[in-house]
Amino acid sequence: MFLANWTSVKVFFFLGFSQYPKVQVIIFVVCLLMYLITLLGNVILISITILDSHLHTPMYLFLSNLSFLDIWYTSSALTPMLANFVSGRNTISFSGCATQMYLSLAMGSTECVLLSMMAYDRYVAICNPLRYPVIMNRRTCVQIAAGSWMTGCLTALVETMSVLPLSLCGNSIINHFTCEILAVLKLVCVDTSLVQLIMLVISVLLLPLPMLLICISYAFILTSILRISSVEGRSKAFSTCTAHLMVVVLFYGTALSMYLKPSAVDSQEIDKFMALVYAGLTPMLNPIIYSLRNKEVKVSLKKLLIRNPFNTACISTLK
Repeated sequence: MFLANWTSVKVFFFLGFSQYPKVQVIIFVVCLLMYLITLLGNVILISITILDSHLHTPMYLFLSNLSFLDIWYTSSALTPMLANFVSGRNTISFSGCATQMYLSLAMGSTECVLLSMMAYDRYVAICNPLRYPVIMNRRTCVQIAAGSWMTGCLTALVETMSVLPLSLCGNSIINHFTCEILAVLKLVCVDTSLVQLIMLVISVLLLPLPMLLICISYAFILTSILRISSVEGRSKAFSTCTAHLMVVVLFYGTALSMYLKPSAVDSQEIDKFMALVYAGLTPMLNPIIYSLRNKEVKVSLKKLLIRNPFNTACISTLK
């Protein structure tokens, strides 16, 4: 069998969704809509967070970080796929594949950590409101955000660098729409047990542990909500928490089913659709669920639109 290292492979070919020719156009349109909505929602959130001083709070610091990484996350996964569909080439260079793999892993890993830190922030704000300004001061929040980015980028670097030296079987066809690390490992002929061990350790640290922290935080939050005397206030708080947990389950659930499944299970076709959920759907839902439904964000958006006389039509739709 012909062996080749990564550097000798100039171009990789994506199978994408070519096995489903009748629905390829539908998948393209859905992905394009998800990408455009993700860009619009996250750019709006970042803009109003920067422009409105009332939103210079720990919660919106984390949300703007989440929006920024979601833009990169979705762009790294969906933009090449959309471009390849339009051009009909379905190819990517060696350097492009390595970069895409790293960015996807880095943004996904950072989001895993950041979501758990956001849940902890909400726990402190709701369960310890008097101590909240002391515990979640600006310096602490910046350190948490920076730590999330560093953790995600460093773990992604370890995973990417562990794959690049491996020899390929001379096959450069990736059965995916992106350079997803699990799909790329299918092309490797040599023993991958060390890489799989590294990925297992990192996956356990970044998936079930942060999700456990989120569940514990929301358990305390729900306990506090039950003490609210107002039925309307309690109902609104439950609705918000349910929406947050729905996004968390979608993101962590699909990632867990991919990265912590038994190695004997071969589900590459299902993995493609799973990847669309955590790389496309959840980044689209994040700004809607976490931010654009908030009263503070709506008020800030109205203020910014009022400054522009051409936006009266937009304002009326927000009422």
